[in-house]
Amino acid sequence: MDLGRPHSYIDLEPGTAVYSSDGEMVGKVERVNAAVDLDIFDGIVIDRGHRAGGLRYVGADAVREIFERGVVLSISAGQADRLPAPDSPG
Repeated sequence: MDLGRPHSYIDLEPGTAVYSSDGEMVGKVERVNAAVDLDIFDGIVIDRGHRAGGLRYVGADAVREIFERGVVLSISAGQADRLPAPDSPG
């Protein structure tokens, strides 16, 4: 899988594929949560699709690497199945 060159969260586009640590595509980037002016990356919201639970929040600590054509998480596909909704507390 060629995801291209490493990229910054600042350049991350909606629709970019998101992969689990075990290589499974688990969704697409919906939006980036960040305070760009302070250079603080909080995480991403991914769209898992209607059958997989809709929108889910991935904290920055679970984002392993960001590339031109994909994001690789530090969690497995099974763990991605249990990600919280973006508006869930805590």
